[in-house]
Amino acid sequence: MKVENKVAPNEKQISGFMAADADVPIHMVNLLKFKDKAQYEDGRETSLTGREAYAIYSAEVQGHIERVGGHLVFDGEVSRLMLGEVEDLWDKIAIVRYPNMKAMVEMTSDPEYQKSAIHRIAGLEGQLNIETKV
Repeated sequence: MKVENKVAPNEKQISGFMAADADVPIHMVNLLKFKDKAQYEDGRETSLTGREAYAIYSAEVQGHIERVGGHLVFDGEVSRLMLGEVEDLWDKIAIVRYPNMKAMVEMTSDPEYQKSAIHRIAGLEGQLNIETKV
């Protein structure tokens, strides 16, 4: 099994997400891997670690998630792998429930969310987002 962390979805993933049943509640499982040192796309100097930059995003995104009717279900540090093998373990796992796919798209399209997402991009080496439905 090939595992590849990314910061943004590819076109095929976006198309599949947009074609999904837009009115069904979803849970997004986020497997997060942080950079050692944050790197902002605008080139700003920073002494933040990737984890610290992501923590800024995490604090700000709570309001964005709640605004569209979602909520954080779980947020925890990865301590070890109990079963299976991966080359490099993720640092953190977060699970967010959205009332539907439309709510998540609305949130990520909002210019205020995009201002917060600058810290997400600066802090993440990559992640896996896994969409689940009940």
